[in-house]
Amino acid sequence: MKKYVIIGNSAAAIGTVQGIREVDKDGSITIISDEKHHTYSRPLISYWLEGKVEDKNMYYREKDFYKKNNVETKLGKRVTKINNSSVVLDDGEELQYDKLMVATGSKPFVPPMEGLDKVKNKFTFMTWDSVKEIRKKVKKDTKVLIIGAGLIGLKAAEALYHLEADITVVDLADRILPSILDVKAGQIMQKWIEDKGTKFILGTSAEKFEEKSVLLKNGETVDFDLLILAVGVRPNTELVAEAGGKVNRGIVTDLTQLTSLPNVYAAGDCTESYDISSDTEKILALLPNAFMQGEVAGKNMAGKETYYLNAIPMNAIGFYGLHIISAGSYDGEEFVQTEGSNYKKLVFRDGTLKGYILMGDIARAGIYTSLIKEQIPLDTVDMEVLKNKPQMLMFGKARREEKLAGIYR
Repeated sequence: MKKYVIIGNSAAAIGTVQGIREVDKDGSITIISDEKHHTYSRPLISYWLEGKVEDKNMYYREKDFYKKNNVETKLGKRVTKINNSSVVLDDGEELQYDKLMVATGSKPFVPPMEGLDKVKNKFTFMTWDSVKEIRKKVKKDTKVLIIGAGLIGLKAAEALYHLEADITVVDLADRILPSILDVKAGQIMQKWIEDKGTKFILGTSAEKFEEKSVLLKNGETVDFDLLILAVGVRPNTELVAEAGGKVNRGIVTDLTQLTSLPNVYAAGDCTESYDISSDTEKILALLPNAFMQGEVAGKNMAGKETYYLNAIPMNAIGFYGLHIISAGSYDGEEFVQTEGSNYKKLVFRDGTLKGYILMGDIARAGIYTSLIKEQIPLDTVDMEVLKNKPQMLMFGKARREEKLAGIYR
């Protein structure tokens, strides 16, 4: 009977369990996590803070998930070392494995900032426990300073807006959400959020902190009651690197999710993936990506050869009621439509759709995603329909028959 050990307890870990159990019903599975919670959905923590999601709805799988899948859990434990066929825990316990999954995710990046140690009420926004502590401190008109205008910082801002906090967001970048929006889309979203009362100070960073204020490098001083650090994240790669595994920005794996270490797999935010839209290796820190990588890894760990293919960066998210879906690469020829807060950008290169941004009106995003993932040649598509209201009829008859398994015959 095989022994499977999984480090981590989020989407990639759960995908791994399901992948293993699809192939191997009997092997032993042990999950080790430094958090004490049953597996929960990290993207929901801002909605929990806002009050839209109750405790019972935070969980990523049903309460009996571990029992049904015959999984032993060691929660509140941390792995300190990976050996050739075992892992060592922080309490000295050593667990043997035949196959190991590293699904360690990422951690907040906190750059050195003078005086930061003077700030008592400072938090990150990565775990349910950290958000629970924030909730205890925030009431109406609490002055909250958020360092970081990316996805994490703005989801924190949105939740605190609904708690009627007084919010200021500072970022060194010249626009918000630079990882998923272009300049024009960023401007539309920024105005949308500012109209709700959230303030932005962009193009500068913290010079020096006091307990309840910060001097910015542009000379401005901002007072606050509570500080949230959302500058960015870094993949947790140390365990694999210290064991001698290959690591770039993230853990390097092949298409089966096997690392350069024998019998050690990795999945999720701690790994790099091949992005077909940009033809590059990059970290795709996305929950669906993590789950699917884990599922592929689990099947391979259990002996069924499977590959993770056609990965692209993709985000489906909303801020203050304005929704965004984006995917792929923005390097190429552009088609742009703007109407009020609605924004559409399609990016073409090498005769295929490579990426898109939809904001406001996000209907039919799945068709665009399919075009990118399947690398469908644009000469088989009605381009006018594609640019305006994409639908299945924009494909030629042969492609429709292929995609819809003969429905149009």
